[in-house]
Amino acid sequence: MNPAPADRKYSKTHEWFKVDGDVVTIGISQFAADELTDITFVDLPKPGTQIVAGQPFGEIESVKATSALYSAVGGEVIEANAALADQPELVNQSPFDEGWMIKVRVSDPSPLEGLMDATAYNAMIQE
Repeated sequence: MNPAPADRKYSKTHEWFKVDGDVVTIGISQFAADELTDITFVDLPKPGTQIVAGQPFGEIESVKATSALYSAVGGEVIEANAALADQPELVNQSPFDEGWMIKVRVSDPSPLEGLMDATAYNAMIQE
């Protein structure tokens, strides 16, 4: 299993958050993608949508289950990964790079401070 990259924060629900100025890119971890097995569909919000911290922003479906996707931050979706509409398997193949989900312009990045760093996240998924 690929360890979680150190350049982002992680939630207990296995989403990752990579900060670049006031834009946060959100995806799911390799651990989550592996647990879901073959991902068949990703439902993401359209650009311009406002998302709320702690609330679901979309869904991910696999042959095993459908799971909600949660954001630790609120703001405006400025981009959704259009490639996932035709290639949801990118989440399985490259969850930290090509399989990202949305980019959000955040109004308040402070909730990210309460998330895990890569070391803490890797320790959690080893338990």
